[in-house]
Amino acid sequence: MVVSGELRRLPPAARRIAEAAVAAVDAARAHDEQGLRKAADELAACDPEHVGVVLGSTVRALLEDLHPDGLSGEDVQDVLERCVRDTLVWTAELDVDSLVVVLTGALGVFQQEDGAPRPDPRQLAWHAPVLLAYLLTGSGRRFEPYLAAAFAEIARAETVEMP
Repeated sequence: MVVSGELRRLPPAARRIAEAAVAAVDAARAHDEQGLRKAADELAACDPEHVGVVLGSTVRALLEDLHPDGLSGEDVQDVLERCVRDTLVWTAELDVDSLVVVLTGALGVFQQEDGAPRPDPRQLAWHAPVLLAYLLTGSGRRFEPYLAAAFAEIARAETVEMP
């Protein structure tokens, strides 16, 4: 998978995440279970913290653009329900709990119980692209600009944090 524009200039580790994310979202949009599985495995092989931040930022930005007047609890419920319905049409691999973790994590409201195991990076790497593909479908929006913006924001934040 070759990424375009700004994503091509990312450092190798970030470019690997970008390439796998683009492949995963493309596969999910095409309802290609095998392609999604392969791309999700590539994402899961990357640093899970970085993948989570990148994909979470991308989901959040897309949700904000799709709901410019703000995102209510009912909007979140609607996104979740519609994504589940649309996804179950083409795959039985969907795990609603993992999808909830992706959505609530992107919104910064995921609460992990003390002592609970961390969510499986492979599951999150599969479900985030599914959610992104659902959000992009019919919106007229492209994934790569959101992904590039997420990487740019992360780079800005890291620059600000440096002494």
